[in-house]
Amino acid sequence: MDSTRVTEQPTSFERPQTGVDPVDPRGAFVHTPTPARAPGAGALPVQGRPGGDVSAPVTTAHSTPGTSEPGTSTPFGKGKDTVSDPASEHSQPGAEQTAERETPRPRPAPEGIPVQPADDGDRPAVNTDGQERRSGQSLPPGRPTPMRRDGDRLRFVGAATRRIARGIDLDEIVMGLCRATVPTFSDAILVYLRDPLPVGDERPTGPLVLRLRRTDRIPAERDTENGFLPAAQPEPNELDTVGAELCEVRPGSALAEVLRGVRPVFTDAPAARAALPELLGEGGEFGVPDGQRAILAPLRGRRRVIGAALFLRRPERMAFEPDDLLVAAQLATHSALGIDKAVLYGREAYIADELQRTMLPETLPRPTGVRLASRYLPAAETARVGGDWYDAIPLPGSRVALVVGDVMGHSMTSAAIMGQLRTTAQTLAGLDLPPQEVLHHLDEQAQRLGVDRMATCLYAVYDPVSHRITIANAGHPPPVLLHLGGRAEVLRVPAGAPIGVGGVDFEAVELDAPAGATLLLYTDGLVESRLRDVWTGIEQLREKLAAVAQLTGPDHPPPLEALCDEVLDMLGPGDRDDDIALLAARFDGIAPSDVAYWFLEPEDAAPGRARRLARRALQRWGLEELSDSVELLVSEVVTNAVRYASRPVTLRLLRTDVLRCEVGDDVPQLPRLRQARATDEGGRGLYLVNRMARRWGATRLSTGKVVWFELNRG
Repeated sequence: MDSTRVTEQPTSFERPQTGVDPVDPRGAFVHTPTPARAPGAGALPVQGRPGGDVSAPVTTAHSTPGTSEPGTSTPFGKGKDTVSDPASEHSQPGAEQTAERETPRPRPAPEGIPVQPADDGDRPAVNTDGQERRSGQSLPPGRPTPMRRDGDRLRFVGAATRRIARGIDLDEIVMGLCRATVPTFSDAILVYLRDPLPVGDERPTGPLVLRLRRTDRIPAERDTENGFLPAAQPEPNELDTVGAELCEVRPGSALAEVLRGVRPVFTDAPAARAALPELLGEGGEFGVPDGQRAILAPLRGRRRVIGAALFLRRPERMAFEPDDLLVAAQLATHSALGIDKAVLYGREAYIADELQRTMLPETLPRPTGVRLASRYLPAAETARVGGDWYDAIPLPGSRVALVVGDVMGHSMTSAAIMGQLRTTAQTLAGLDLPPQEVLHHLDEQAQRLGVDRMATCLYAVYDPVSHRITIANAGHPPPVLLHLGGRAEVLRVPAGAPIGVGGVDFEAVELDAPAGATLLLYTDGLVESRLRDVWTGIEQLREKLAAVAQLTGPDHPPPLEALCDEVLDMLGPGDRDDDIALLAARFDGIAPSDVAYWFLEPEDAAPGRARRLARRALQRWGLEELSDSVELLVSEVVTNAVRYASRPVTLRLLRTDVLRCEVGDDVPQLPRLRQARATDEGGRGLYLVNRMARRWGATRLSTGKVVWFELNRG
């Protein structure tokens, strides 16, 4: 009887036995006073209709192996016909027992369901003489039982697709396909994918190239200690020589036609047989078993074919059946859609990484008188971008602006808004606006970006000459200052309203920033979580900084990078609900003895006076070897300043690791480097500065501009 017609009876694939009732077309047994038993299933009677006589005693005998009683048949064509009641399942051959049935017993679970590769402890469904239940062929030890029923295939497809769907990246999905099919469905599998894989609506250019992504085979040896039996050894080079690393699918070729057909095919078909040499390379098709022992399944994604899978069975195993093509089609479809998903996810992750990399500074500047360190941690691996940012912006006069902010929300939109606000803050810092004015303009920019574009921000400007810091806050957690002696304090800064509220004035405060102190700016993800409120977290941060400072002693501040790592160690398992941005600044400052500052009246004698003042300062610092260069460059810059200035010109020299000269005036126009003609009397001052100075630049201020240059100290 065809096994696909009767799905309700576990023994429907066996041949009729003597005394067994016939079945109607619907697959139900017709009532009979004598219950029939399924071969090999003990004394289980066939379920009769209500009211039928199912309690008649039945006496059975165990036949000698190799013989059968008259009127009976052996289900596998050989072996023994064993029919017994539950009491005689373990009786010796020749014993006779009788059992009376009073109520029908439930049907046994379907037999022969193939085990998944992960179920290492199960055994193939075979008879006691080592034969397969249906065909009677001897199965090698450890060989999986072939699927013989529709229910078996459905269970296998369900388990395999769940395993494939668990993968997120490309390798996990392809490995899930291989592990799910070998050895349950096939003895070997080869998976080919396009190289490169197209992403989304991207139209691939160039020829279609398939690359062997992964292969999997039944292992030659199994671990007997873990309950595995040695697998049957195949003939040498039987499946090991199958598969080429790379193949190009030519338009109009046999392989192109098979892939265009989308549906899996047996490789004994003429089209598939002609496509194998192109896929596997020269000679590779000879390693494919003959007959219906190989299936070639195209892998089609959402829009196009992205690869192919080749399922192989060894000659000693039962060949594929037509229904197995449906199984291969399901596996190929789920795998292809999963691969499409993995490629799209990989592209999104790449875009997120690139966006985060460009939004945050790759390296921090090295301004004079301050050392910087930073950290950024996303909320989770699956959310790689967020709205937190930090920045350090050099300002005129050796000052530096320290910025940290947090856009509300956690998405690509928040990251994009963060990038716009960070760019705006850099532009405003270049204008050398006061901190409260910077926050005011950021608030206006956030309102122009749209409704509910809110963020918190803290903007601080550190002056290493005056050892002062000016801070303005827009709804951000207050900074923490760690003093040289180990005392940590939370700075009292007016909180202000978040950026984007509108119509709110911001207030700035000026505080001392002693040399050796460390200022810590952070976002709320560091101090706030589901397990603690923000003020509890700030207090824990203050205590953590004080404890770290005690390890290095009162005279030595802790190393800046190690301090950042110690701060992040205070995070617990439930403290990664939000992004974390951290910026630490160690104030070294510039000693007053290393600063020389003068005011020069805008008159013709100003360049000469500037040269004399610079020479005296260099002699005091022991830098006489720089006198000629400094006098020439100072004279050129001061000459340009006094030509257009209406107020006193400032001249300042700073001695740090380099010698820095700054000349300020009240004219906002910035000088431009140009090539002077031979007939021009001027225009060569900036050309000399550009050739002789280590670095130079010009910065516009709210009251004018500053032109500066630096020289190496030899």
